[in-house]
Amino acid sequence: MDYNTAADYIRARTVHRPRIAVVTGSGLDALGGMLENADVMPFGQIPGFPQATVEGHKGEFCFGVLAGKPVVIARGRVHYYEGYTLDQVTYYVRVLKLLGVETLVLTNAAGGLNKAYRAGDIMLISDHLNFVGMAGHNPLFGPNNAAFGPRFPSMNPAYDPALRAMARAVAAAQSLELREGVYAAVAGPSFETAAELRMLAHLGGDAVGMSTANETVVAVHAGLKVLGLSLISNMATGEPAGERFTAEELHHEVLDAGTQAAPRLVALIKGVIERL
Repeated sequence: MDYNTAADYIRARTVHRPRIAVVTGSGLDALGGMLENADVMPFGQIPGFPQATVEGHKGEFCFGVLAGKPVVIARGRVHYYEGYTLDQVTYYVRVLKLLGVETLVLTNAAGGLNKAYRAGDIMLISDHLNFVGMAGHNPLFGPNNAAFGPRFPSMNPAYDPALRAMARAVAAAQSLELREGVYAAVAGPSFETAAELRMLAHLGGDAVGMSTANETVVAVHAGLKVLGLSLISNMATGEPAGERFTAEELHHEVLDAGTQAAPRLVALIKGVIERL
């Protein structure tokens, strides 16, 4: 894949040279609207970039200034379940690396598996269970691209300890309750059965979602430091569709939860950026 062409295209269209990137998940794109002197680039205009198709994912880069620092916000992402390859899903991560990004903040909306959680909680990702990758669909499958990293990169730790400590400190300063737990990544797009949810919780998952883990693998391979944050948009109870929500209503619940929690999540991310 031609990462350099995409990076050159972007450099020619913005004066900003960020070392910090933030990816916003479902219902969490308010951060992009807060940038000063923003340059906006839809994914569809950037060479090699796939187009986001899921409601709540605008699919654009916003380059600008946040908390006094140059930052790029990816408003939305593409997912494996949309029919894209994992190379396409993670394409932007390597482009960001070529643009000089050193720190990647990944956010997502996730279902709560931990019974102590409540909808609206923010979870700091301590680690992940990448069921997509463990099943043989790893984004590093195939010939290694040594220009970015080694053949067998260590994923321990996948989520940078210093960034996690910083997030905890910012949350404490803001009197924000911050959960911390393991993100279980599945392929989707169907929601999990009750038995699958029990299995994920039994194996150590505190939240479940359909993104983030593969992006983290590619980012760590390329030497980026990763901070992961999950908005617990709903509790993954395994209730049959129709008894509480239809599948479409559940997706809108995810979007609504993101909108309601956005001020707290934005404040947390801004606080981390200020300290970087």
